Amino acid sequence: MAIAAGDNTPRSEPKLFRLCPFWTSANSSSPSISSSAHNNRSEGNNNTVTSASSSSSSSKTVSAVARSLLPSRRRLRLDPSSCLYFPYEPGKQVRSAVRLKNTSKSYVAFKFQTTAPKSCYMRPPGGIIAPGESLFATVFKFVEQPENNEKMSDQKNKVKFKIMSLKVKQGVDYVPELFDEQKDLVSVEQILKVVFIDPERPSPALEKLKRQLTEADAAVEARKKPPPAEAGPRVVAEGLVIDEWKERRERYLARQQVQAVDSV
Repeated sequence: MAIAAGDNTPRSEPKLFRLCPFWTSANSSSPSISSSAHNNRSEGNNNTVTSASSSSSSSKTVSAVARSLLPSRRRLRLDPSSCLYFPYEPGKQVRSAVRLKNTSKSYVAFKFQTTAPKSCYMRPPGGIIAPGESLFATVFKFVEQPENNEKMSDQKNKVKFKIMSLKVKQGVDYVPELFDEQKDLVSVEQILKVVFIDPERPSPALEKLKRQLTEADAAVEARKKPPPAEAGPRVVAEGLVIDEWKERRERYLARQQVQAVDSV
């Protein structure tokens, strides 16, 4: 009985291994599994770093795109803000006016562009406005004769004007090339549409146009006047001209005489 029991013990082990062969394969493949797990962890770390860098770059790209989609900050306030009103007089050259005010804290250069340069022009076509200052610009347009019974309202969207702005330093002289040299910093302030109004029919738009044209003409005449001369001799009542240097010299000589008398 003891011998039989001893014979059964070694025979049962192969059977167990045969019944569960995956034990042996698992034990034999454990180094490869551990190495593959290590490789997976390292690859996971690399993927994490790569994904983090890619996400940061993508976030930068998204932020740049978002900034480009945001509307640029306005530097000028326009009056009228979206349209240029012209009296409808076919076959004649008519005028409109727009007031530009610099609402920023910097000097701003502006420039006009139009879709019809042959029949429209602006005075001034561009310039520089100081902070808080305003300027009137006059826009000239030739009104063509209507074709095929074209109505006045049918011509309003054919011509448009674009006003661009650029931040500049104080003392910079205006030249149109400023907008070509700094294209990335140029902002489009507004695109103005043309609206014709009946000059024979009173309306608030017509009254405002007349008032603005009067102010624009006055501004043009003021710009034509020569700058005031430098301060010269003071003129007092009855046309008496006082030379300040002569007056100072006389006072100095008088003090010298008083000092000379006191010393004696």
